Amino acid sequence: MTADEPIIWCLLGKKAGDNTQVRALAKALGFSVQEKQIVARPWELVTHLVLRATLAGIDRNASSELHAPWPDLVITAGRRNEPVARWIKEQSGGATKLVHIGRPWSPLDTFDLIITTPQYFLPEQDNILHNTLPLHQLSQAVLEHAARSLLPQIEHLPPPWIVVLVGGDSGRFVFTAEKARRLAQYSGQLAASCGGSVLLTDSPRTPQRSGDALQAALPQPHYCHRWGAGGDNPYLGLLAVADAFVVTGESMSMLGEAASCGKPVYIFDMGDGESAWWKHRHNYRYKPLSHRLAMRFGPQRMRRDIGNIQSVMVDSGQARWLDGGSKFSSGSAAGAGAEPDNSELERAATAVRRLVIPS
Repeated sequence: MTADEPIIWCLLGKKAGDNTQVRALAKALGFSVQEKQIVARPWELVTHLVLRATLAGIDRNASSELHAPWPDLVITAGRRNEPVARWIKEQSGGATKLVHIGRPWSPLDTFDLIITTPQYFLPEQDNILHNTLPLHQLSQAVLEHAARSLLPQIEHLPPPWIVVLVGGDSGRFVFTAEKARRLAQYSGQLAASCGGSVLLTDSPRTPQRSGDALQAALPQPHYCHRWGAGGDNPYLGLLAVADAFVVTGESMSMLGEAASCGKPVYIFDMGDGESAWWKHRHNYRYKPLSHRLAMRFGPQRMRRDIGNIQSVMVDSGQARWLDGGSKFSSGSAAGAGAEPDNSELERAATAVRRLVIPS
């Protein structure tokens, strides 16, 4: 860091998707940054709602040290780190600029800039930048290295390689065993349409039972990595080698990263189709039910519907829906031959630079 550079802190939490966006934006700024790991306590929501600008909701011994010199800029994402960012600004006498990625719980004018995406329903106003997809920055060198590490495990499988990125339960979406088997069937049919193979990885959110059903239903031959099974995470390698992607539709981070690779993207619908949600027993679990209640009765600004991102991607030609009739050909599938587009990341970085380097 030089004497002329602004001091920038990135607040990181437990959600990988939030951290990926924060780091991508920080790297795109072109300045040195300091990462601050924040460990929230179980009662952090109470302190957020009552005290608002406080460190009372974090484990200070397990978190990174927060002390002067205070930063010129703080970048954060996710509810848990909002009170911390506000506390830092108070300590700086109001000098620290705050940038939030996603949808804040705090009043919108708390932040100097909010970088958001369609699922959050945020209004058009001067301190809000609307992007189509989550921020990410995939290094070509890192991807190539990951591909070289992965190739010995997959090179015996016939290409084209259909890479399946599997999430899990999120909001109103419940990834049941039945849906898992349907995903395996559709992905297998897509691979068979071009004489290729399925390469699959699940994630920490994938329910064990659904992951087992998915793996058992995959066509042979295939490659399947299960989260927590040990060994290196092949995710970056799979991004690098894919000829086409199938992505479960509840994961906006995986959708964004797949789309950035310039390969065809097929979205697997994690919903319950045309059937009414109350007819399905799995929708009465705590998380999907509480999400539906919050979306029905909560204020408009606190609502979230990732279906908005799916619609934008399909309508713009960045992706298409996966179904039993999907076929893959490198010359005709959605997105074929497209170059990765980092324009939204650079637009966000430009907006942030203006906050700390006045013209």
